[in-house]
Amino acid sequence: MTLAETPFSDLARGQQRLAGRVAVVTGAGAGIGRGIARMFAAQGATVHALDIDAAGIGALAEETGGAVRAWPIDLLDEAAVQQAITTIGSEAGRIDALVPAAAMAVFNWIDTMTYAQWQHTLRGELDIVFLCTHAAWPWLKASGRAAIVNFASANAHVALNGSPALAHCAGKGGVMAMTRQLAMEGAPHGIRANTISPGLILTQQTARHMASDPGFEAFALEKMMIKRIGQPEDIAWTATFLCSDEAGYITGADFRVDAGSTAW
Repeated sequence: MTLAETPFSDLARGQQRLAGRVAVVTGAGAGIGRGIARMFAAQGATVHALDIDAAGIGALAEETGGAVRAWPIDLLDEAAVQQAITTIGSEAGRIDALVPAAAMAVFNWIDTMTYAQWQHTLRGELDIVFLCTHAAWPWLKASGRAAIVNFASANAHVALNGSPALAHCAGKGGVMAMTRQLAMEGAPHGIRANTISPGLILTQQTARHMASDPGFEAFALEKMMIKRIGQPEDIAWTATFLCSDEAGYITGADFRVDAGSTAW
């Protein structure tokens, strides 16, 4: 049973590893962000889900019985992000976990990529992380034990043969470098910052891509040591660990959750 199929009440597996935490998760309307928001709520956190997909996060809030609060906003609108996160921080007095899972990218080869597509991808993978982190920083400092989990990618480590991911590689490599800097700047304030580098995870977007390219899944599986496509729960469990006290000595690190595809 996948995370998406698992009843919300069963996700915690008897655990409350994030009990009492205040978490902000972006991109929670679908895919990895949604999986993390569900998992965090089941693990006892109060989760604030930020996404432009009002219907998606509204359904998530309803499913979780109010453990997830929906904030439908454009995550590239600086004023809207600042207002939402300031309201969250002011009401709770702190933010304990920040997971900027939202991202937007254009995949194209260098000879056909336009400058507008390049800029769109860097805004959708770098600016989108900066804006929410900048807004949340005072409230993360107020926590005294806060965790940031950002998303790099297998593409931040290796060039995947056949993948037209030039701008995506640049964006995710930038996220990894940014996160190391955040770890340094946050350490005196009790803020830890780490990245997860997912491999191929089954989401609505990747499902559409596999449906349009019948040979893609078999090609991807050849590169994996564990012969299955990843599920959002594979990422959600890793994020739960990184935001818990169990990871209290971990910062500035990257976790490759990719079935060993970058370890060859």
